Amino acid sequence: MFKRMTAVTALSVLALGAAACGGGGGGGGGGASESPKDMKIVTVVKLRGVGWFDRMNQGINQFAQQTGAKASMTGADDASPEKQIKIIQDLIAQRPTAITVVPNSPESLEGVLKQAQSAGIKVVTHEASNQKNTDVDIEGFNNADYGAHMMNNLAKCMGGKGKYAAFVGHLTAQSHMEWVKGALDQAKKKYAGIQRIGGPIEGLEDANVAYQKTKELLAKYPDIKGFEGSAATDVAGIGRAIQEAGLQDKTCVMGTSIPSIAGKYLDNGAVDKIFFWDPALAGQAQDKLAVMLAQGKQIRPRLNLGLKGYESIKRIPGSPHGFAGNAWVDVDKKNASQYDF
Repeated sequence: MFKRMTAVTALSVLALGAAACGGGGGGGGGGASESPKDMKIVTVVKLRGVGWFDRMNQGINQFAQQTGAKASMTGADDASPEKQIKIIQDLIAQRPTAITVVPNSPESLEGVLKQAQSAGIKVVTHEASNQKNTDVDIEGFNNADYGAHMMNNLAKCMGGKGKYAAFVGHLTAQSHMEWVKGALDQAKKKYAGIQRIGGPIEGLEDANVAYQKTKELLAKYPDIKGFEGSAATDVAGIGRAIQEAGLQDKTCVMGTSIPSIAGKYLDNGAVDKIFFWDPALAGQAQDKLAVMLAQGKQIRPRLNLGLKGYESIKRIPGSPHGFAGNAWVDVDKKNASQYDF
């Protein structure tokens, strides 16, 4: 599905929002006639050096090649909100056309993103539907629906009963918290026999942390049956602990990850299923929206970004600036080979 961008998709990226309605605020170093070739767009991700954002960088590089925009990606060496703030502060001084961000903590970035907007820089966020100081936030899907979908799959695997634990990268990661809440709400609504152990557990975007905390959970709750991961590294860390304990046939492990990170645990049965949206397309969606904003175009419901899963974006209820696509996929051992990232 996500093997390569098709010629049609490439042309739609080059069109850069021709399907969008005109009008709306300009500024941000651009006007309606500005070419992408005159724009500099920098994406600040949660951290560098992990497969998820390596894949996002591929999409951003492809966007740059296809449009001529100076589009690039940067990030810190760990998932620190403070380091993200410093990176964005340094970028503001360079006055790019737009900054797009995948925040570790949307709340922590409100001040620095407001500074960016005040400097005339367009701001696009991703995985931050609660972000106030952004021009638009783009999500791969409705987060509550995604969480409910994960619970439906986890509950089926667990036989409709038992204890489970939910991991998030950080308690401040808005999307992660919405996913685990959506899952818990679905469990309360449909699966009376399923019980979550405590609140969300922080994996700190580190597979080793998720691994150690899973070992602690297994020791404390030997009857635990289910694990839900939110960060791509959560699932890998959980899977490693399950494999080492030889509990592949007694537990159900599911969550957000990609084959390059969790694939070997799908193969050996330690992880049962993963869910994700293509980070490359998410990176391109951010950049495309940044270009449209810089050209003075409005972002409206039913806008087609020309990217699979983002053909008709919708407003997110209750979100100040959020729009969502319909871009998630379900992957298990049988179809993991279809995704080369």
